Amino acid sequence: MSKKIFRSLIKIIIPYIFKILIKLKLNRRVIIFLSEKSYNSNNIFNFKNLINNLLKGKKITALDVGAQGGFNSDNFFSSKYNIFFKKILVEPIKSENEKIKEELIINKGLWSKKQKKILFLLDNRLGSSSMYEPDKEFFDLHDIKKKNYQNFEITRTVEVECDTLSNELDKLQIKKLDYLKIDTQGAELEILKGLGSFRPLFIRVEAHFFSMYKNVPSWHELVNFLYDLNYVLIDLKGIGNHSTRIPAEADLIFIPNFNNSKGKELIMNNIEIFFSLMLIFGQLKILQVINKKFQINLKELEELEDNYFN
Repeated sequence: MSKKIFRSLIKIIIPYIFKILIKLKLNRRVIIFLSEKSYNSNNIFNFKNLINNLLKGKKITALDVGAQGGFNSDNFFSSKYNIFFKKILVEPIKSENEKIKEELIINKGLWSKKQKKILFLLDNRLGSSSMYEPDKEFFDLHDIKKKNYQNFEITRTVEVECDTLSNELDKLQIKKLDYLKIDTQGAELEILKGLGSFRPLFIRVEAHFFSMYKNVPSWHELVNFLYDLNYVLIDLKGIGNHSTRIPAEADLIFIPNFNNSKGKELIMNNIEIFFSLMLIFGQLKILQVINKKFQINLKELEELEDNYFN
């Protein structure tokens, strides 16, 4: 049976399946499951040989801010690619940073300037600890049940020495940053303000559309800040439960604006690392657009089909 006929049959059958799922109250669960599988559908590829050919032994310098559990502990991209990174992890919680088995660890907090900050620790849910205080008034938008409110109670506070991202990388004699990931429960914008002259090729940052913390800057301030630095948003992945029809929180992916000369120059000066990062994160279709636009003409890339859009 040809793919065309098979797809036509699926189109006919799906509406009936959907009605059954609604009756069984399973429609959202199935959609979420399929959405997750679709998001990671390019993981079936193994680009290790292609990336090896691109990098020729070079490492991708990565800064992971909010690194509880270690680098790429949430498997946002396939762990088979972890070997290509020189990893720098930021974890100010002492008990957590002692568990991390990585080469370079920054055991301070990061902020927009050098100062001391109070970190609100939630020992019942340590990954939700923040420089911002939780606000129960907004828990309902995250679909948090009252019986679970205790998991978000502040159990203790610690004073944390903070410095800028730029200053801390300078201390480590890091000259160039390729990949930046920030997941800090609301502090993302303040950390980005400390970038200095560093311009990563790939930024993954958590944004709160409806924050559960007090006085967190609005998500659009974060997006505008990165657009002012000549980045563009290419992907959004919702996080956690929510009572709205958009996610309460999301991981956002930014790359340099490839549609202007400044962004093109940044990419072209680091083309092998940029292409490697895009392959690692499965961003195939937009990479094919850039490949053609910049006349790179990487043959192996032109032949690939992005499964996310199937």
